[in-house]
Formats: sequence, C-alpha cells, structure tokens
Amino acid sequence: MTSLRFRAAGPDDAETVALLHADSWRRHYRGVYADSFLDGDIVADRRAVWSSRLADPAADPATGLTVVAEDDTGLVGFVHVVFDDDERWGSLVDNLHVTNKRRRTGVGGALLTRAAEVVVERAAGKAMYLWVLEQNTAAQGFYRAFGGAHTEVATVPPPGGVPARLNGRPKMLRMAWADASAVG
Repeated sequence: MTSLRFRAAGPDDAETVALLHADSWRRHYRGVYADSFLDGDIVADRRAVWSSRLADPAADPATGLTVVAEDDTGLVGFVHVVFDDDERWGSLVDNLHVTNKRRRTGVGGALLTRAAEVVVERAAGKAMYLWVLEQNTAAQGFYRAFGGAHTEVATVPPPGGVPARLNGRPKMLRMAWADASAVG
C-alpha cells in the first residue's frame, strides 16, 4: 500500500470528490435510494453539492472541513466534518467515502481518525457523531470498532429533499463518540 497524504479539499477537488461520492452511493445505497435516482445523473447532483461546498473553503473555516486522502494514484477517500453541528451530539461527520479499490486497506480508519483530530483541534466541543444506514451493517461494525456507540434510529431524509429519491421510509442509526479524542 502506498502511503497516504491528507490535506484540506479545495475548489479543484469538487469533481473528483463528486465522482467518488456518486460511485459510493451507487454501490452502497441501493435499496434505500431509488434506482431511478442512483442510475440517473447522480454525478451532476453530487457535483453541484461539492462545487458549492468547496467553492470557498476558507470563507468560514470554523463551520466545516473536507479532508481528502491521496496516494500516488490520486484521491482514495474523503471525509467532511461540520463543526458543532448539534448542541448535544457535537460535530457531524457528514460524509466518509473511500474508493472501492482501497476499501478495507485502512483508508477509512485513517480518515475517521483525522476527522476526530480536527474536531478536537477546531470544534468548541469534543463530541462527534454520524449517521449510517440501517442496512449497512459492515459500516456499523467499522464505527463500533473505532469506539462509536449506537444511540438512536431515525428516518433517512430524502436526498435534495425529494421524497421520490427514496425507497419507502428507510432508517439510519446515529453513531456517537462523547469525546472524539477516544476514536480508535
């Protein structure tokens, strides 16, 4: 495995982050998101989201950060953290995705650890949480292995607020860390 490098994402990363995000959703969100949405122009949807989010990452560095992981082949994963998103639960790990070819090679763990480090460095509080699909038992096990605790179940919000993009009323689990410095 080539060594990983981490850096803050910028506007030039929007395209590659969007492509990885779309690919990850297509591979792992089947059954939750409607096939018509996943098989449609999901790349354009994710490109719009990431182009907006990364347009000026320095505009308010206190609100969030996207960290990309790279190796000699290019982007292999990313994580996005929204600092102090919730008064009780703390900072939100809003996205954590790894290229399919680098799954189960330590990239996800390294990104989750990096997310925890930036929460401790930049957020007002040390708590951290994320949402994981109920059907994604592998990811749930991954987060538990890093100290995450399942705290509640909620209904998945439709992407872009469009209910037709979901299959029924799927569920998601909140995984939480009272202290991000304990991740790992």
